Amino acid sequence: MDPDTPPPHEAPPSAFRWVLGFLLVGMAWGLTTPFIRKAAVSFKATPRPSVKDLRNSWLKRKILGALYAMLDLLRRPNYAIPLVINLTGSVWFFLLIGQAELSLTVPITNSLAFMFTVLGEWWAEGKVISRDTWVGMAFVLSGIALCVQSKS
Repeated sequence: MDPDTPPPHEAPPSAFRWVLGFLLVGMAWGLTTPFIRKAAVSFKATPRPSVKDLRNSWLKRKILGALYAMLDLLRRPNYAIPLVINLTGSVWFFLLIGQAELSLTVPITNSLAFMFTVLGEWWAEGKVISRDTWVGMAFVLSGIALCVQSKS
């Protein structure tokens, strides 16, 4: 191939792919957060002698306590699976901001994450979604629509 030949022009992704990407990121962030919280709230650390041993320095006890707590949490599937899905959403987000307009990607994905967090709390914890919350979510959707409309 001739180095002076410009690369073939690729068509931009369809609007459906953008919407799907925004929804997937919002769902990955929002729906998993209540499940992560639920697992963290019910978490009981495994007692470890080295964390309580006064022969170890205060700093060493704190670092060991944090490391053991992190390892104990990551070994629990009800914490680790939602965390991996949430982090996967972050990877998708970084892929999106590399191609989509930043001033749309950030508010849309964060707003959708908020809305999916509300739905996730209903699903994970059985919280009732109040009328005011529904109205607020409608305003959020309206704001997203205005942002998209202003860019087109």
